[in-house]
Amino acid sequence: MSDAHKTPGTADAGRGDVWSPEQYARFRDERSQPFFDLMALVRLEPSMRVVDLGCGPGELTGALHQHLGARETVGLDNSDAMLARAQAHAGGRLRFEKADVASFAAEADYDLVFSNATLNWVEDHPSLLRRLTAALAPGGQIAVQVPANDDHPSHATTAEVAQEPPFREALGGFVRRSPVLPPERYAELLDELGYREQHVRLQVYAHRLDSREAVVEWVKGTWLNDYQKRLSPEQYERFLERYHELLLPRLVDRRPFFYSFRRILFWARR
Repeated sequence: MSDAHKTPGTADAGRGDVWSPEQYARFRDERSQPFFDLMALVRLEPSMRVVDLGCGPGELTGALHQHLGARETVGLDNSDAMLARAQAHAGGRLRFEKADVASFAAEADYDLVFSNATLNWVEDHPSLLRRLTAALAPGGQIAVQVPANDDHPSHATTAEVAQEPPFREALGGFVRRSPVLPPERYAELLDELGYREQHVRLQVYAHRLDSREAVVEWVKGTWLNDYQKRLSPEQYERFLERYHELLLPRLVDRRPFFYSFRRILFWARR
């Protein structure tokens, strides 16, 4: 859930790991529901070997491991902060390791490749799905959930701020763009890769937040991380102020605030 992939050739102030387990957990229930919806798509098989790409703080990976009764589950993430939390859930046949999902590769090693809200940080999804497919044993399954909400004002406004001075210069022209494809393209790719069964859907999650201001806190836990790691602390604070200034007038001022969030879920079996 937190494999923040650095795009080559972009500005980076060298701030390292900016993922905050505390910030991410502010909307724990809302962020967890897609995970359980995705997990429900997986077909239970005995003695599965599982990899969870972008395991985040590990609690949900533990739930996946227990639900499947897996022979072995490994959670991968590149955030030291997230992995430090995840180690509390490790033990027995469940372990966590540091790895960059963008370079993940294996050869017929897993019965299930699972990834929740992580592949949206990795470019070139057709190539990515080929690599993930190669990691599956015969009869293996893939289960993926990716946010598809980048045209919502909560996300689109960040691009607008990033293109304003002085942020455009500080970011070296970087603007966060989602690599997520339309749902029908995932269906086509899964078919091209030889999966014999598949389920692909676009789902709108209805979140009721305390206020429209809470949307800023939501985005600070994920989407804005790509800007935070490229800006100094002072620049990032000014970026947040400008984002707040532009975003709030574009959202209805009501309590609770209804925040619609689109996600793509897909499952397939070889």
